[in-house]
Amino acid sequence: MHFEAYMDQRRACVEAALDKYLPRPDQPPAKLHEAMRYSVLAPGKRLRPILVLASAEAVGGDIESVLPAACAIECIHAFSLIHDDLPCMDNDDLRRGRPTNHVVFGEAMALLAGDALLALAFELLSMHSESVSPQRVIQATRMVARASGTWGMVGGQVADMQSEGTEVDADTLRFIHARKTGALLTASACLGAMLSNASESQLLCLQEYGHHIGLAFQITDDILDVVGDVSKIGKPVGSDLRQDKATYPKLYGLDQSIAMAKEEVENAVAAIESLGVLAEPLRSIARFIVEREQ
Repeated sequence: MHFEAYMDQRRACVEAALDKYLPRPDQPPAKLHEAMRYSVLAPGKRLRPILVLASAEAVGGDIESVLPAACAIECIHAFSLIHDDLPCMDNDDLRRGRPTNHVVFGEAMALLAGDALLALAFELLSMHSESVSPQRVIQATRMVARASGTWGMVGGQVADMQSEGTEVDADTLRFIHARKTGALLTASACLGAMLSNASESQLLCLQEYGHHIGLAFQITDDILDVVGDVSKIGKPVGSDLRQDKATYPKLYGLDQSIAMAKEEVENAVAAIESLGVLAEPLRSIARFIVEREQ
């Protein structure tokens, strides 16, 4: 299947499942549910949940059985975006080409919508097919929790905040990106396979793949903040510069940053060579990460 058709099909599959699992807007508390759906169902690439599906496929798994887990990852991602956009954090008023959640629903409701999405994510992670052992479900849940919290996304966000306005070295920058963005992408790249009874050697390959695409993704995000088109990326450009954030272009320059992102993609592709033809969607996703315009 052509890559664009593959992504469109998987995206539609994920979005139908999200619509099913998210609370209906006519159920009380209606305004909270409306706020949750506003951010989760906003137009997006669905990269992280598609990675969950693709990693399941790469080890011969069934995507239907891992759809709840894929939706859990997207809920966590949406929770992080809602909170990142708040005035106390990045204070952004545009996300995915639309007003941010707190602009539409107010700060308190946005905060609670993010909290509810995080809770829903772990409810969804508990849903699994009978073919998956309880031990694997626990392992997968623990992995996602670590990727989301102080050892991953939240910890990376703190390090990013504390680095604003300071001179950051290469190791610190890599630490920030590996946790803030890379941790959840790595978990996404392993989750579907883990819930499809992948071997330990397969999971190690996918973990390395996820590490490299996580760095490639954030480096590319840094680049797009410099050269991106607001009509394509759906959020203001230049915000990293205005907030004096630690970025790859700031430390290495634009040309070297582009080269580094491409190198991370090649490392990611090499990491899953042993998975064979079933992992071809994962290879295409890795290349897409540095070629995207949003």
